[in-house]
Amino acid sequence: MSKTEFDIVVIGGGPGGYVAAIRAAQLGLSTAVVEANHLGGICLNWGCIPTKALLRSSEINHLLHNLGEFGFAADNVRFDLDKVVKRSRKVAGQLSAGVAHLLKKNKVPVFDGFGKLAGTSGGRRKIEVTKDGKPVATLSAANVILATGARARVLPGLEPDGKLIWSYREAMVPTEMPKRLLVVGSGAIGIEFASFYRNMGAEVTVVEVLDRILPVEDEEISALAHKAFVKQGFTLLTGAKIGPIRKNGDSVSLSVEAGGKTHDITVDRVISAVGIVGNVENIGLEGTAIQVDRTHIKVDAYCRTGEPGVYAIGDIAGPPWLAHKASHEGVMCVEAIAGRHVHPIDPRNIPGCTYCRPQVASVGMTEAAAKAAGHTVRVGRFPFIGNGKAIAMGEPEGLVKTVFDAKTGELLGAHMIGAEVTEMIQGYVIARTSELTDAELKETVFPHPTISEAMHEAVLAAYDGALHI
Repeated sequence: MSKTEFDIVVIGGGPGGYVAAIRAAQLGLSTAVVEANHLGGICLNWGCIPTKALLRSSEINHLLHNLGEFGFAADNVRFDLDKVVKRSRKVAGQLSAGVAHLLKKNKVPVFDGFGKLAGTSGGRRKIEVTKDGKPVATLSAANVILATGARARVLPGLEPDGKLIWSYREAMVPTEMPKRLLVVGSGAIGIEFASFYRNMGAEVTVVEVLDRILPVEDEEISALAHKAFVKQGFTLLTGAKIGPIRKNGDSVSLSVEAGGKTHDITVDRVISAVGIVGNVENIGLEGTAIQVDRTHIKVDAYCRTGEPGVYAIGDIAGPPWLAHKASHEGVMCVEAIAGRHVHPIDPRNIPGCTYCRPQVASVGMTEAAAKAAGHTVRVGRFPFIGNGKAIAMGEPEGLVKTVFDAKTGELLGAHMIGAEVTEMIQGYVIARTSELTDAELKETVFPHPTISEAMHEAVLAAYDGALHI
């Protein structure tokens, strides 16, 4: 008979849940994971990882159609969409199997089913596990970590039907390439899909209800992204209002009001990317002291809910909705349970990355937010056109922007657009986490030739010391 009593039971095996379980096992706590679908969660199976595999294919397709810039020529360049999709699914499958291996290696049992809080017994939490409506097991634990994640938000009139209107799932496994595509929503998810399909040859229109694309990013970065996407052939409609959708056999028609004009649009497919809602239903929150605010569980700085012994991490615990935030929350709350001294995670030190072309990455406050918070700021900017490695790579379009507190030299925020900035942003994350100031960053030696030198120049530029512009 399998073990049913644990120190910790984690409900959800995504990037927050499985990492929490592994760390708990490392600390000597008996731990189990309850997962109803795929280990690795949405991120690994239907989000972060497979989309990056698709985007890599689309980048290659873009390069193949621009070989002349590098002195090459190729005839009859084409792609096999079925193989592109299969590669993406293979990558996801490989990593999901890797998570299963890691849990097994750390002796963490995985219960296949839906987990639900089911009261207490003898001071311990009861968790009911069911599969297809049938009971699988009843577990008990001193502590429970809720890591059930989130799902795509569905707007009335824009409900995915699996054929004409796609959610992220259908968008990742197309059976044929649409010639005309409409993406509703210009956050990271919407823009990444728009970038993939545009680079694969589709005509892409992006509709955003707010006044600019990538609305959480610094306004200057959003403007540069807008310019780059228009240059690539995107149609971008911001400050938009969508009219009723009309399905016409194998196409979709609608009217969009934007910029004082009405645009009549007909496309083959629509992707809805309008945010997420937390998976808070049917997990036993009723009758507990756990509070839910707009589909997300309210937690304190240590991910504790209002119910003693119950924690919530990742997307279900609110923004920023990022896998790396979930993983760090999982480790933090497990170490707190184990009695270790931990520091709360500062959301201002969590980087955000969008893997479009060009890439976008940021950490900390935007310039506008810093000023609104009362800071007197010094702003540094350095364009990629002044960076030798970027030019050599054929990627001269980009910008690194730094925002410093003029009085203390604190790095308040950093914002980047261009090739490989999702890899480079970590340098500024370390700077913020270590509380480095402009003084230390100015003295830091960056290797040459690298695009990262633009990071150094953007620091120098904030203090009128940039060397290559």
